[in-house]
Amino acid sequence: MNFTILPFVMVVLLITMGLYTVLFKRNLIKMIMGVAIIQNGVNLFLVSLAYRDGYAAPIWTSAPSSDMVLPTPHALTLTSIVIGVATTALMLSFVIMLKRHYGTVDSNETRRCRE
Repeated sequence: MNFTILPFVMVVLLITMGLYTVLFKRNLIKMIMGVAIIQNGVNLFLVSLAYRDGYAAPIWTSAPSSDMVLPTPHALTLTSIVIGVATTALMLSFVIMLKRHYGTVDSNETRRCRE
């Protein structure tokens, strides 16, 4: 089996699981978990794109040759992790406010209370 495709298979699995959770679960906490799973799938995709077999890490002091991986996807992944933590915290704070106001975390119940 070709193991170079395995990370991309995991990316598809993670994003599919996250989309299923966001689209078909009614609990707001589970929906937030689905968004976090999608974010992790995107991060794995960025790291998988940056990997090159036989290339060195872009640390200039220990570079054995001029073949180095591009550091941009790693920087984007770190930025994505920070943004993901911030958005998850914001979504969870909204859920706490909804729970205090409506008494439930079910998305259908909070929609009914709006009417």
